[in-house]
Amino acid sequence: MTQRQAKALGIFGAALLALTGCVSAPHTPVATFEVAGGETFKIELATPELEAHARALLAGENLSAIPNGLVVRDSSGVNAPWSWHIDPASLEFAFATTEVCDGIPSYVEDEIVTSDYFCPWSAVVTAVN
Repeated sequence: MTQRQAKALGIFGAALLALTGCVSAPHTPVATFEVAGGETFKIELATPELEAHARALLAGENLSAIPNGLVVRDSSGVNAPWSWHIDPASLEFAFATTEVCDGIPSYVEDEIVTSDYFCPWSAVVTAVN
C-alpha cells in the first residue's frame, strides 16, 4: 500500500467513525388521536402492523378504530401533557369494547375512568408521525 493510499484509508476510516457516532436510534411512530370535546392524546405504535393500521384509519379506511390499551399512570411517555400513557405493547384496535374503559383523556387523568384500560369510542386518528 502506498503512502497516499494509507492516508486516504485513514481519512475514510476517521469519517466512518464520525458518522457512526451520529447514527440515531430508529424512530418509533406515534399516533395522535382526537376525541369528543376536542381533547387529544398520543400512543406509540410498537409494530409496523399498528403503524399501517393507524395510517389506514387516517386515510379513511373502514377498519377497527377504537384504540384500546393498558393505562400506565405517573409516566406521560409520548403523551404529554397528560401524566399517563398507553403501554404500546398492549395497544390494539377494536370495533367494540366495554363501556367501562370509554371516556376522554381528562377522565383518565382525573381517574374517572377507573379501568386499567382506556378505549375511547370517539377517538379519531389525526396524525401519525
